[in-house]
Amino acid sequence: MYQTLTYLHSTFRWIVLLSLLYALWRAFRGHFYHKSFSKTDDSVRHWTATIAHIQLIFGIILYVKSPVVKYFWKNFSETRTSWDLLFFGLIHMLLMMTAIVLITIGSALAKRKNTDREKFKTMLIWFSIALVVIFIAIPWPFSPFVNRPYFR
Repeated sequence: MYQTLTYLHSTFRWIVLLSLLYALWRAFRGHFYHKSFSKTDDSVRHWTATIAHIQLIFGIILYVKSPVVKYFWKNFSETRTSWDLLFFGLIHMLLMMTAIVLITIGSALAKRKNTDREKFKTMLIWFSIALVVIFIAIPWPFSPFVNRPYFR
């Protein structure tokens, strides 16, 4: 089960990133070209947040099942000095939860804005910040913190 969850979590990140980039592209285009906030834009906003929440569920289950995380918490005083264990035991989880909260807040605020321009601007700001946090928290193969392959 752990291997399956690792695979799903690793693969689903691409869907999260693509949906977030697409939502940002639509928000950028809508804001700077004074487009109206269409039903498609609203669906993109909604589905981006939904996809992020699905990834969060995969992540939480993986976090609970992970032998790396279990080892980290059992031996915290020794493992907190290991960057690899600290990253997966604490940093990755905190940053990703922060990113999901940012996406959720941005989606909820955009939904409630009165003008189309405000909706696009709200999505653009909150989703951009979330994307930066996600890029920092993903264990890319080129990451200076900890690295994993693009696909598991």
